[in-house]
Amino acid sequence: MKITYIGHSGFSVELEEAVLIFDYYQGTIPEFDGRKPIYVFVSHKHHDHFNQEIFALSDQYPDVTYILSSDTRMNEKYMERRGIPAAAREHIIYIGKNAEQVLQGPGDTRVTVETLASTDEGVAFLVGMGDRCIYHAGDLNWWSWEGENDDDERRMEENFKREMKKLEGRRFDAAFLPLDPRQEDRFSWGFDVFMRTADAGKAIPMHFWGDYSVIPKLLSLDCSKPYRDRVVEITREGQVFEF
Repeated sequence: MKITYIGHSGFSVELEEAVLIFDYYQGTIPEFDGRKPIYVFVSHKHHDHFNQEIFALSDQYPDVTYILSSDTRMNEKYMERRGIPAAAREHIIYIGKNAEQVLQGPGDTRVTVETLASTDEGVAFLVGMGDRCIYHAGDLNWWSWEGENDDDERRMEENFKREMKKLEGRRFDAAFLPLDPRQEDRFSWGFDVFMRTADAGKAIPMHFWGDYSVIPKLLSLDCSKPYRDRVVEITREGQVFEF
């Protein structure tokens, strides 16, 4: 499994059978083996997770499928006006919250796409292919901010932990998880709950707005001791990891 950090919450995951791209926003998308199918995931409509440049991939590669959160839904007239290629428009699948869809992958491989409900917009993705399983949180996180009222804080905690409970006992080869420095001393709360709930072989921080210092900051916290050897330290856009 080859993972490239494209930028922000955007990653590519190259598997033996196919390529997965998640939440491209900015940065350089790597070149891929054109014989492999490509599955492009968009967790929600926020500009830092959904860049319509992804649809140009259909001009470059023969087999691209787009799996988009239903809050990004576009009608035909809009897509024509935006110049989205017909080859891309014909291969868009919309998926909602707490849903499951099975796609026919290459050969006898099936691609299983499950979603959770985000605590912000859209969905989180659980993607299974062959013997691999990948989690991408999108904006599903414990979004706690200094100064919020108690009712909002309690509701956020309940909503986040409800979704995390659905992951109990689940194993992921790689999990992409928000680690947002704007939350100040609460930046690690969601990451920590996920790591204590699910089993992730590699935990990969994202959504840190170019502030790479939050990763060593997480690793310095006592709470990360049980899993810090599984946290991937990103230091730059375009960085490649092979597991």
